[in-house]
Amino acid sequence: MKNLLLTLAILFSGVMMAQDVKPTFEKQGDIIKGTYFYENGEIRQQGFYNKEGKLHGEWKSYDMTGKKIAMGQYQNGVKTGKWFFWENEKLSEVNYSDNTIASVTTWSNKSDVVVNYNDN
Repeated sequence: MKNLLLTLAILFSGVMMAQDVKPTFEKQGDIIKGTYFYENGEIRQQGFYNKEGKLHGEWKSYDMTGKKIAMGQYQNGVKTGKWFFWENEKLSEVNYSDNTIASVTTWSNKSDVVVNYNDN
């Protein structure tokens, strides 16, 4: 499960490099809001860069229909805190510490079962 979520997180981060449609950038004070699109015009990812050009603040990722599939925080280019990944009927909460996965909790709409994966 951790490997799957790590793969999703890496794909989420790397998707910005594989864009076919030009992204938009909007200056908001000291930060830049970046929006990346699918070929159909739907938003793929949206988030912020700090003045050093590093990912910073809240980032969201969407599928081709506009449904949110991931959300989390960056601090100076490093994943931090709780990230959430939606996949079919499951919600996974991934806790990051020092840019690595510290724990994973998964909920399913099909049952009341919660699966918790910890490194401890």
